[in-house]
Amino acid sequence: MLEMARRGQAGAVVALDPGGFWQGWERTFFKATLMPSVALVRALRPALSAITGNVAGRTALLAQLSARPWALDGAFVARELKSLADTRTVNSLVKDLANGAMQEGPAKTAAPVVIGWGRKDRLCLPQQADRAIKAFPGATLHWFERSGHFPMWDRPEETVRVILDATSI
Repeated sequence: MLEMARRGQAGAVVALDPGGFWQGWERTFFKATLMPSVALVRALRPALSAITGNVAGRTALLAQLSARPWALDGAFVARELKSLADTRTVNSLVKDLANGAMQEGPAKTAAPVVIGWGRKDRLCLPQQADRAIKAFPGATLHWFERSGHFPMWDRPEETVRVILDATSI
């Protein structure tokens, strides 16, 4: 969505913990931690319902993505992880993201842009939010306290409020 905003081809945009603002070792970190996680989830797919039904299992599998993985619903986590395991293009997507160009700032965005970031994001690290705001200086940065990479998991009501506030022009 940020690319559409950059091109001036979008209305109001909300980007949650967007990729593409990493530098140096952060690219390697992104790829080197996410690729093995995807492989692990695929290997565990037959047992995901049982594993995610357990607080310790959810915590182990989602520690990088959620600030409070133990608090998430086990059935929800199982569905999310099975979807990830079944997505055939995820490996090429991760490689493309990790090796792609850094996000560019806007050429002509007129619509509001809100960039939301989890303070406990362990995938797209919080220091990347500063780079995002520098690339999109007209954007508003919203910090999700006690949230990991997916604020819609950790802070669902707040996420809904941020999206509705940003898009109700």
